[in-house]
Amino acid sequence: MNFRASTTREDIIGDLKNPELFQYGEESMAAWKEGRLSDDIVAEQRKVEEAEFVIFQFPLYWFSVPAIMKGWMDRVLTQGFAFSLQKLYDKGALKDKKAMLSFTTGAMQTMFRPDGINGDINVTLWPLQNGVLHFCGFQVLAPQIFWGPAHCPPTVRAAMLQGWQTRLQGLVAEKPLTFAPSDLFDLTVKGGFMLLPEARAEQESQPYGLSTGHHLGKLLPPDNQIKAQPADDKETENS
Repeated sequence: MNFRASTTREDIIGDLKNPELFQYGEESMAAWKEGRLSDDIVAEQRKVEEAEFVIFQFPLYWFSVPAIMKGWMDRVLTQGFAFSLQKLYDKGALKDKKAMLSFTTGAMQTMFRPDGINGDINVTLWPLQNGVLHFCGFQVLAPQIFWGPAHCPPTVRAAMLQGWQTRLQGLVAEKPLTFAPSDLFDLTVKGGFMLLPEARAEQESQPYGLSTGHHLGKLLPPDNQIKAQPADDKETENS
C-alpha cells in the first residue's frame, strides 16, 4: 500500500485555513469536513465506517505499535471523523463499533507482570486501549497476546494459532473491557474535565481505583486492560 507513516501538509488537498501557522489537527479536521483529505486517508476512513469490528494486528515494538500503524492512527483517526471535544470516550464518534489489539511480543509473559522487569502489561496497554481506541469511542475487547512466539517450538506456536482461531469464533459475544464512564467527570473546560466530587467521594471506600489510568492513588484494578469485567460486577460501567 505504501501507506505513509508521517502526518504532513500533503494530507490536505487545497489551501490551508491558516498558512501562517500549520496546525495539523485543525487543518485535517477542516479538510475532513470539506472532503479535502488525501485519497489514502479517505479510503481508510471508509473502511472504518463500513466495519463493525476492527482488529489491530501487529508485533509489539518498543512497548507500542510499529511506526506505520502509529501513522495510520495519526492520519486516519482525524478530529471530526473519530472524535471531537463533544464526542469522546464512551460518547465517541465510533462508539457503535468494537476494536481490539492482537499482537506478538519478543518477551516472555513473566517479563510483563507487575513484578517483571518490563512492568505491568496493563500499564503498557493503557495508552493504546484507552488513549486511542476508547478515546475514539470504540468498545475495546480484551487483547489477544501471543507471548514470545519467536522463542517457542512449533507445537506451541500452533497451539497459539488454534487458540486464536477458537476465540475468533465467539468474539462477537465477548464483553468489552471496563473504563471509567465519562459521566463521572465534569466535561467542561471550566471544570477541567476532572472527576466529579460526588464520584470521588463514592470511590473513597473502594479498594481499587476506577481503572488502570484512574487509579486515584489506590491499587490498580486487577488485569483491567487484559480481562473483561465479570457481568455481576457493577461498580463501574462497560465502555
